[in-house]
Amino acid sequence: MNKSLEEIQNIYFIGIGGIGMSALARYFKFLGKKVAGYDKTPSQITVDLSELNIEIHYEDSVDNIPDIFLNKEETLVVYTPAVPKDHNELSYLIDNGFSVKKRAEVLGIITKDVYTLAVAGTHGKTTTTAILAHLLKESGAKVTAFLGGISENYNSNLILEGNEVVVVEADEFDRSFLQLYPDIAAVTSMDADHLDIYEKANALEESFMEFSSRSKDHLLVCNGLPLSGITFGVNDDSDYCAQNIKINNGTYIFDLKTPHKLIRDLHLNLPGKHNLLNAVTAFAIAMLYGSPTNTLAKALFSFKGVQRRFSYKIKTDDLVYVDDYAHHPTEINALHQAVREMHPDKKVLAIFQPHLYSRTRDFASDFAKSLSQFDQLLLLDIYPARELPIKGVTSDWLLGMVDIKDKKLVSKNDLTKEILNSDAQVVVTIGAGDIGEEVSSIKEALLA
Repeated sequence: MNKSLEEIQNIYFIGIGGIGMSALARYFKFLGKKVAGYDKTPSQITVDLSELNIEIHYEDSVDNIPDIFLNKEETLVVYTPAVPKDHNELSYLIDNGFSVKKRAEVLGIITKDVYTLAVAGTHGKTTTTAILAHLLKESGAKVTAFLGGISENYNSNLILEGNEVVVVEADEFDRSFLQLYPDIAAVTSMDADHLDIYEKANALEESFMEFSSRSKDHLLVCNGLPLSGITFGVNDDSDYCAQNIKINNGTYIFDLKTPHKLIRDLHLNLPGKHNLLNAVTAFAIAMLYGSPTNTLAKALFSFKGVQRRFSYKIKTDDLVYVDDYAHHPTEINALHQAVREMHPDKKVLAIFQPHLYSRTRDFASDFAKSLSQFDQLLLLDIYPARELPIKGVTSDWLLGMVDIKDKKLVSKNDLTKEILNSDAQVVVTIGAGDIGEEVSSIKEALLA
């Protein structure tokens, strides 16, 4: 089928509850297409999509696909690479000649003829993209943004203000970002990750280099990465650099040095040096796009963050509860730095759910070091996502490497009870699996 996206009437999603997939589903629904899909389990995202009259089912069976979507001349099937190869619906649709595309390929088609700002990196891309989208929207740009998380400002992973410019998170998983055509691209980090896909760290690096070569107008790179472009950083010799950094009541106040001028007294209400770097990146991209500096400064101050990225659930003098999506040792280190900087001298309880057997195996000693920085640890079983178990790779095995006395393996059923038994003044839930579904009940129990 060679129809354009404008001509296609029906879009069917396999893995519709994924953060990137659900943004596309919302986008096509907004355009007036018929949208439906499958996901493995219900979640808040699928509930929200259902409220938009998007039909979703949770059993992998061709019989559950609504009849209208079985018209292959009118239907585009979009799937996430996280879906297993033996998925019944996906296999049927491929075997019967439907037009089937990966999510990234569809994003590539959407962005091909629109001015595109793309943010890539193993860490930082979701928050940077969300800040950038907010900066552009608040400064009057007609922007469409596909976010990899739920923006606290808009309670959505999609911003639809017009089609002058597209902001997109460029995902390195499965080399997805090589489907994009960015005019301005940024690379925030290139730490080894997704070794189940890339196998070797230098293959991941090569992939980032290929992505970088696709930017048409400007390439921004975090200072120190093995790429040549406009640099950004914190307290260094970067082209765009945060300087004179102060913290006032949980807010960063800093000056931004640019190649042309010094912008004084910018305010950022997100904790952690990593978020300062994310803000510098987003601000630099917005300036290169041509947004006026004075409106950007106001917009940065009003940015509230991204759900599950250092999200305060409770913040009182006696008790703090933070929820975070960190699932790589570097991210846990950044989270730990932010917690200690914002809440010094307080006992911190970390609750961690490892994500993927392969990632746990590949970074086990780094995970152990990261988790050993906390005062107390409750460790949940590994969240398998798309993987089958790997012999010997368990949470119990990981726990044995963690170098603190106060550590324990817990089940989800016992989690709340164990948290309430702790005397920690700061509680942090960490992980990219389904631990996010426990947050509201943990918060409720802590406040009871």
